[in-house]
Amino acid sequence: MEIIDTIRKHPLYKEHYGKLQELEKGRVFCHHDMAHFLDVARIAHIHNLERDLKIRKEVIYAAALLHDIGKDRQYTEKIPHERASAEIAEQILNDVATGTASAEIAGSEQERRRETFSGEERDEILQAILGHRKRRGGMGVLEELLYVSDKQSRSCFACAAKEGCDWSEEEKNDRIKS
Repeated sequence: MEIIDTIRKHPLYKEHYGKLQELEKGRVFCHHDMAHFLDVARIAHIHNLERDLKIRKEVIYAAALLHDIGKDRQYTEKIPHERASAEIAEQILNDVATGTASAEIAGSEQERRRETFSGEERDEILQAILGHRKRRGGMGVLEELLYVSDKQSRSCFACAAKEGCDWSEEEKNDRIKS
């Protein structure tokens, strides 16, 4: 999954990830860190396999790693993080697709040609990021997968800050879900 490392090492990803970690220092509620991103990816991949959805693992991991990357802009600029994340993701995915990420980040030219996302996959990733916060009718398969996995990744039943959380009781995970 070289392409996932290319995303993670992209300067724009690193910039926003670093800002987000700094802004969430001392936060008592859920963190938007690599552990969360990977939990979402792994849960989504499990659902993908169980339901035989046939979504490429790299597509799932890209959507999961990018879905909250714009959260720093929500904190600092009051931009909804799904929109900010999609804007950042679009630039990163375009750089990956066109090979404009540096060779040091993206690996060899041969690796870049071998592992990339189709235009349809990039569109699905961006739509999933935009739609990951609220369930709605007509969701795409990846979009719904990201939405469900994002919610299931939270262990509200074991959270010390549960009582102060602004999630509704229906949104909070009160048990382990599969």
